[in-house]
Amino acid sequence: MGSNDAERAPEHQPRLNIAGLAPEVYKAMVKLDTVVCKGVDPTVLELVKIRASQLNHCAFCLDMHTKDALAAGESVARIIQLSAWEESQHFYSPKEIAAIELTDAITVLTDGFVPDEVYDHAAKHFDEAELAYLIAAITTINAWNRFGVTARGVPGHYTPGTTAH
Repeated sequence: MGSNDAERAPEHQPRLNIAGLAPEVYKAMVKLDTVVCKGVDPTVLELVKIRASQLNHCAFCLDMHTKDALAAGESVARIIQLSAWEESQHFYSPKEIAAIELTDAITVLTDGFVPDEVYDHAAKHFDEAELAYLIAAITTINAWNRFGVTARGVPGHYTPGTTAH
């Protein structure tokens, strides 16, 4: 199943260094990310970050957050199944499912507003403060995804424990 580097497609180059060109924006995003992370359970947070990054096709963020989740002890199976969570709910707790479902609804707004039943389901598993932080975390990873996809962040070079965002 493995292939050597000679058989792989060449790595793309990033389009833009947002952190270097707009350092105030980058620092504000890092600060926002740091604040929202303090209000969300770390396991739920990584699941949310991975799921939003899957939906947004952000390879850079997928690389980062799957590595961070693995380094924090998350299982490979749960990370793999996240892209098909609706059919593999037995991998997740009811609270995690509510967070993942809310992530889908907030991330894919082309289907309309976040449905009341999705919000109400999340509200049953998170108190109001937790829910506020969770919504902020989902919004923040969506912003990071848009930076990553537009600037063409290059996946594969992130090391857990470093600040890449």
